[in-house]
Amino acid sequence: METLDRIIEEIKFVSGKIDKLQIEKMADLLARSERIFVIGEGRSGLMAKSFAMRLMHLGATVYVVGETITPSIEKNDVLVAVSGSGTTKSVVWTAEKARSLGCFVAAITTDPESELASYSSLTLQIPAATKYRRENELKTIQPLGSLFDQCAHIAFDTVCLEYGRKNEVGHDQAFQKHSNME
Repeated sequence: METLDRIIEEIKFVSGKIDKLQIEKMADLLARSERIFVIGEGRSGLMAKSFAMRLMHLGATVYVVGETITPSIEKNDVLVAVSGSGTTKSVVWTAEKARSLGCFVAAITTDPESELASYSSLTLQIPAATKYRRENELKTIQPLGSLFDQCAHIAFDTVCLEYGRKNEVGHDQAFQKHSNME
């Protein structure tokens, strides 16, 4: 199918442009962290939640900002903030607040010069198109921020593989944390 092939080509192109050193740095940061919080809105928020789920499977203490059981964030915690544009108000505000409390902020965005990135300790740039279709963004056949979200998901899975390797957590240990209520 031609459309599927084109989507795969777009993902391959963007993933080839992601700085692998930043993936490694993010895995290192998370592996050293006692508590991890994630935030994002819309589909980017769903990517953040899937990342949190996989980190939990790998043994991390991880929370999703906005959920009813999420505790307050504290100094030295890590916030992973996901926004393709880097301008999503709730994500930017949360990153600003976390930074003011002495937390580490990891921004996942297309724009390393964005407001979100300005609050980050580490920025993982996913050089894909956003819903705004800015002049300097990659062209895509996909609607809105689909390409960003797909590539963020792959980047997050790569971070998780590195995180698991660093903490010596493999498939069997992760499977033990997988839901058994389904």
